Amino acid sequence: MLERLRFIAKNIQRELKVYRLVLKDKRTPFVAKVLLGIAIGYVISPIDIIPDFIPVLGQLDDLIIVPILILIALKMIPKSVVEECKTRVSS
Repeated sequence: MLERLRFIAKNIQRELKVYRLVLKDKRTPFVAKVLLGIAIGYVISPIDIIPDFIPVLGQLDDLIIVPILILIALKMIPKSVVEECKTRVSS
């Protein structure tokens, strides 16, 4: 189980690096940059729409809002930009 958690943590770190590179790329549409920025900011911000102390709902908003924002943003970004950023992070 510890190995699985390490694997997940590594993937999250890699994805955040990819998103950071995508945000800096000039070919990324402005709206996609805003959505990714909001998603990343929401993850690291102590402010939540639904406070975490409310059982289940507090964590559920993080699991719904962030992935939806990321998916919408990634659909707006050219695939070549995302692939290029993934390659840069992998090397």
